[in-house]
Amino acid sequence: MNINKYLRNIGLLAMMPSMMLGGCASTPSNNTSSGPITIAQQGSFFVGGKKVQGVGSYDPTQGAANTDPGQTYWIDQMYVQYQIPENARKYPLILVHGGSGTGRVWETTPDGREGFQTLMLRRGFPVYIVDFPRRGRAGYPSFNSTFGNLAGNQVVPNRTTQAGMQWAWSRWRLGPKFPEVFPVQQFPMNAVDSFLQHLVPTVSDNADIISDALVKLLDKIGPAVVVTHSQSGLFGWLAGARSPNVKGIVAYEPGFVFKQGEVPPAIPMFKGSQPSGTPVTPTEFAKLASIPLQVVYGDNIPKQPIPDLVADGRRAQVVTSVMFVDALNRQGGQASVLHLPDVGLFGNSHFMFSDLNNVQVADQLSKFLTAKGLDVR
Repeated sequence: MNINKYLRNIGLLAMMPSMMLGGCASTPSNNTSSGPITIAQQGSFFVGGKKVQGVGSYDPTQGAANTDPGQTYWIDQMYVQYQIPENARKYPLILVHGGSGTGRVWETTPDGREGFQTLMLRRGFPVYIVDFPRRGRAGYPSFNSTFGNLAGNQVVPNRTTQAGMQWAWSRWRLGPKFPEVFPVQQFPMNAVDSFLQHLVPTVSDNADIISDALVKLLDKIGPAVVVTHSQSGLFGWLAGARSPNVKGIVAYEPGFVFKQGEVPPAIPMFKGSQPSGTPVTPTEFAKLASIPLQVVYGDNIPKQPIPDLVADGRRAQVVTSVMFVDALNRQGGQASVLHLPDVGLFGNSHFMFSDLNNVQVADQLSKFLTAKGLDVR
């Protein structure tokens, strides 16, 4: 389906004549606000990280420019912003962004509606949003010289990648291929540019560094529910396996972990295959089996292998999710997979918490939290 025809059909084309090219700001629409929210506490802080020092000696007599040699820097810390409403529920939600993104993705939707940050505050949950290490406001290392850890030597990598429009279109299911749009599509297509503007480079992500920062956050704030998206699914599983403070995990279209020695074979794709998951220790996997877990998928995911390998990888991920849930439940786990079409929500993209029906998607999150006793005050 042609995007301009789609937008004309739903009456949005006139609202954004330069959606693809202009980078214009979007105006709020269909705002779900039901009045003011009373915030008892809010703020921001950093957790985790380490100091590194440039090789050589710092010498301010050589010039006025900032130089690397001999200087000490903080890297690999996590940025956290939080809001706690009045009469808050017991367990906060930690919202963790995915690849090429920052915590911004949980805030206002690209077209100006309330995102999960506000929707869940309205429901009484304290909300913590992170920019994980080497991303966004957490900062990332970009040095001109070799750096060493103050306790030893370690080269700090300096390599970036970022999702482009064409790749994102297919992988995040805006349409079957750029610039076509799915006939049933909940993503706010009048705000694609606003959405793409929030993307940032991915800088040498390290699963242990990110999950360790999440564990440190949990050490600081206490028991909480971790909500992950896409790339951060792995980091949420690792945090859940390594922290006693994870009381539940909801993962939107994540990757998976399996017990060492029991990782399933790679999933066949139209061409080649996709690894099924990351190994964790039997103790870590058993810990995950003790936590209520839900994996959530949107719509328009291929049911059979297709030549578009970017989209086909999501299908392979769905296949793996069944193995993951089965493996946990064989150990007495509380894991399930929710496909939004199965509960009457159609057309959801990879960013279902930003979609036009995100209130209904939030309802499903609330339903899970209630069923598992995680919404108590």
